[in-house]
Amino acid sequence: MRPDRAPTKITQAHLTGSRGKGHIGESTLRPDGTLKVTGEFAYSSDLWHEDMLWGFTLRSPHAHAEIRSIDISAALALPGVHAVMTHDDLPAATHYGLEIHDQPVLAKDRVRYHGEAVAIVAADHPETARRAAARIEVDYAELPLVVDEATATAPGAPLLHPGRADHHAAHAPHPNVVHRQPVRRGDVAAAKARADVVVRRDYEVGMQDQAFLGPESGLAVPAEDGGIDLYIATQWLHVDRDQLAPVLGLPADKVRLTLSGVGGAFGAREDLSMQAHASLLALRTGKPVKIVYNRYESFFGHVHRHPAKLTYEHGATRDGRLLYVQCRIVLDGGAYASSSPAVVGNAASLAIGPYVVEHVDVEALALYSNNPPCGAMRGFGAVQACFAYEAQMDAVAHELGLHPVEFRQRNAMAQGAVMPTGQLVDSPAPVAEILRRVRDLPLPPERSWQTSDGDVDIRALPGGLSNTTHGESVVRGVGYAVGIKNVGFSEGFDDYSTARVRLEVIGGEPVALVHTAMAEVGQGGVTVHAQIARTELGVSQVTIHPADTRVGSAGSTSASRQTYMTGGAIKHTCEAVRDEVFRRCGLPSGAGAGSGAPGLLLRDGKVVTDTGEVVADLTDLLGDDAIDIEKEFRHRPTEPFDLTTGQGFGHVQYSFCAHRAVVEVDTELGLVKVIELAAAQDVGKALNPLSVVGQIQGGSTQGLGLAVMEEILVSDGARVRNPSFTDYLIPTILDTPTMPVDILELADHHAPYGLRGVGEAPTLSSTPAVVAAIRAATGLRLGRVPVRPEHLTGT
Repeated sequence: MRPDRAPTKITQAHLTGSRGKGHIGESTLRPDGTLKVTGEFAYSSDLWHEDMLWGFTLRSPHAHAEIRSIDISAALALPGVHAVMTHDDLPAATHYGLEIHDQPVLAKDRVRYHGEAVAIVAADHPETARRAAARIEVDYAELPLVVDEATATAPGAPLLHPGRADHHAAHAPHPNVVHRQPVRRGDVAAAKARADVVVRRDYEVGMQDQAFLGPESGLAVPAEDGGIDLYIATQWLHVDRDQLAPVLGLPADKVRLTLSGVGGAFGAREDLSMQAHASLLALRTGKPVKIVYNRYESFFGHVHRHPAKLTYEHGATRDGRLLYVQCRIVLDGGAYASSSPAVVGNAASLAIGPYVVEHVDVEALALYSNNPPCGAMRGFGAVQACFAYEAQMDAVAHELGLHPVEFRQRNAMAQGAVMPTGQLVDSPAPVAEILRRVRDLPLPPERSWQTSDGDVDIRALPGGLSNTTHGESVVRGVGYAVGIKNVGFSEGFDDYSTARVRLEVIGGEPVALVHTAMAEVGQGGVTVHAQIARTELGVSQVTIHPADTRVGSAGSTSASRQTYMTGGAIKHTCEAVRDEVFRRCGLPSGAGAGSGAPGLLLRDGKVVTDTGEVVADLTDLLGDDAIDIEKEFRHRPTEPFDLTTGQGFGHVQYSFCAHRAVVEVDTELGLVKVIELAAAQDVGKALNPLSVVGQIQGGSTQGLGLAVMEEILVSDGARVRNPSFTDYLIPTILDTPTMPVDILELADHHAPYGLRGVGEAPTLSSTPAVVAAIRAATGLRLGRVPVRPEHLTGT
């Protein structure tokens, strides 16, 4: 075995469940896992329909330009072309957007970013569609660029969305500011006067791509009723429908969406990509239309993580207590708003991290620019802030002569702490404990690249098989970080999910059918949903209905919310089904265990008492009469942050993860190898421990990518320079280190089963932990990610 590929140690004893039937708390394998590994799973790019056409999108080569004219005649003349559409051919609404309808379906008078959609083509072969798009002649006149805060807010700066000027008059400094959110608490000026140590530094985070493996794709089929059936890989079926219906000029009930196989998402499928284009072409031609982006087009077809520039100042006392934090976070939202307002809210409200600080002055804002549009990505505003505040915690600890973990623990929040927004943290917040756990883990052996007989295994060294070193200039560093992330939708959003559960007898056995609109994007909801139904209804056979818009909304598969929200909806609906079972037994509704009435359970297809006495058999009780119930579930309400002070109960739940990174750096060549990335996280309740560990390791890997390799490079002309997996680098199995995971289960009594959302928190702290380890190895400040070789060598 290679010395750097030791098995991951998972410290939970409950990874193998006691009952072994796929109930809550047991590690249950994914039903789609084998199909995906063997290549038999059907993704949206595999969709097919008889007599279907292929769609293709013509995109702008300029980042900001006036469209003087569009000539489609040559494209229409190409044999096999069935339709060419521009902005002038749109039947109804011309714009869409997640929060602000500012994005054109097809550009009309100007384009605002490199790669913006200008025209769409439908043809009988994908190559014909591509060739036809290349024949479209567009006369562009380039316009001045807005690329950063200086060019966005300078006097006389081009207004990218001039119609929004009135919206910004009260709370934003300029119409090119999408959204601004301050958070102010205490008296920073007075606290500064008492500080013994002050550290002020600038930080920068590059633009990261979600880099899912399955490109944007889908199939739109015109229906006999004049509507459209869209089979699509997305994160939120209902919000897609609600944006599409006005664009297509159809009522919502005639726009029907069904989830197809999703090859990863991480936030990039929250916005529309090819949905409107395929549907418009299908309605125009009367034929099914399929669109599949290639990898190059995918980089232009979805939003990215906001790049950020951050300035932080921390003040502390000599005994290691934080007095104040002052910071400014500027996020580049790109050409259109997408989810930038919510990203700003997260960045502002979570800007100081999981620490108790009485005096806070935060300003966060997002800009419109001619750079690529940015929106949701795993961590959603908190990632950028975490990189900066954790670098600051290390810097202040160094000034005080304290170990970085000890300094964090002295200031760590716990249950009962008050956030800078004034919100009480009313569930467990084990920040000091998860830091202790990662610190106390055994370190990997020194010189792990040296074999037992003294030889050097170059595969384990920075640079690997490139044979750049045999260890002569390799130094080791260890770094720590911890982060705080909200769970679920915030700031007063009506966050709910719907579940329909049907209990019936099939083949002489009770069977449950669970129907939700949850998008399964790889997070494991299809597994957990079946576990909940088995646990609550006491049946072994559970079928998960394909997700579609024929059931109420499940909300987005984002914000670490689906297990909480749609899992909660399934639990809530199963409880109603169980009450109906008890009613049919002649018992009062709510007679189940924990209701205060005589304890009854559903177990192994029977109604039993809590002592095991059988009351009824579900097969006999149901007969041919199914129980079919649909219900909604909501978390406790939140409220918008005050636009002047940032105060308010903005988030329903917080999650916490800590990391310890161990790296080895070739200081001559600037090469980095992460040899271990250990995590400790409180998950409230591990509904499927194996899946929980996978989520933590996956999030950690994306954070590692941001730390040392992942960045979309944009030229001075705001053009994307590296839209391919040749030039945009992501971690492979050779870059992924050993990842020990330590799970805590400290229940949040507000949440179903006491659980916490899992998937996003590890993406926060993994990046600053890796960079902290590189700093420890090199002694360099390193205020920007990703860290590149030239940052380490100075060349």
